[in-house]
Amino acid sequence: MTAAPDATGLYAPGRPVDLRQTLFPLRRGHADPTLQWTPDGAAWRTQRTPEGIALIRMLARRSTAPDGAGPEPGAASTEVELAAWGPGAAWSIRQAPELLGEGDDWSALDSLLEPGELAGSAGADPSAIDPEVVAGLARVRRRHAGLRLLRTGIVLDSAVAAVLEQKVTGVEARRAWRTLIRRHGEAAPGPAPEGMRVIPDAERWRSIPDHDWHAAGVGPQRMRTIRRVTAVAPALERTLALGRGGPAVAAALTSIPGVGEWTAAEITQRAHGDADAISVGDFHLAGLVGYALTGERTDDPGMVRLLAPFSGHRQRVVRLIATLGSTAPRQGARMTIQNHRGH
Repeated sequence: MTAAPDATGLYAPGRPVDLRQTLFPLRRGHADPTLQWTPDGAAWRTQRTPEGIALIRMLARRSTAPDGAGPEPGAASTEVELAAWGPGAAWSIRQAPELLGEGDDWSALDSLLEPGELAGSAGADPSAIDPEVVAGLARVRRRHAGLRLLRTGIVLDSAVAAVLEQKVTGVEARRAWRTLIRRHGEAAPGPAPEGMRVIPDAERWRSIPDHDWHAAGVGPQRMRTIRRVTAVAPALERTLALGRGGPAVAAALTSIPGVGEWTAAEITQRAHGDADAISVGDFHLAGLVGYALTGERTDDPGMVRLLAPFSGHRQRVVRLIATLGSTAPRQGARMTIQNHRGH
């Protein structure tokens, strides 16, 4: 018999919610022990909340707002059924709306994507981005209306994952994440899909022996950085009180040796819901953004210039570009499995 949930809820924001697209930044491979999907379309996530470990199940159902109800009467929207288990169940239900994009307001970007608006925005170079490209972004936005930027409200897991992804390929980072959590994480509470685990707490991360890091493919530099990050775990969580990212949060994170601009952006995009942070230093991102917006590859400074007119919304634009699933044409040799991601 399936264990009854310790807490339940319903998230009905009166708009579409695309669970897969919104939660996508949290999934680290198909065998991620902290986020899984079941055939019924439910998303299952384990998390270490301020109130204890938890398992949360999220299942979206399409609904239609009745006339006179909601911002768009008669428009299709989504209700998300929520159930959670474990000591952190109640916290997980309370946090679920932000995890699914509540508070992530796209209205200013939607206005910016209207014909002629971008050319008049601060910092815009009217010749840099073709109006047809802007129109294309607007179409993508309408087609993916259920995409929102998530905010987990938990910094530790995003920080550890980001450090594991420094200067390695995604394949290596996902294997390390999988290996370490399976070996050192806790069993998930409730009726979790097979193989799900909860990430270790800060003390456990610091106590992982060197040979287990080596077995997971994690070198001394990343190992030491994770130990430094987990040593200040309470301070990490306090950065959530500073808001949805921004310079103060980035400064706090980058004050930790081994945490640079790229790592801080990866953390704040997920934990804080930062709508403007972009991962400068990523091996692929600048080329992808440049190709999507101009038809040509670019470098990090070029990406920053191209995204300048979208200031305040740069991560939203990057996520829209990512939904296209396209890649910039390769130049040079295929990359090898080493030294590819930034700090």
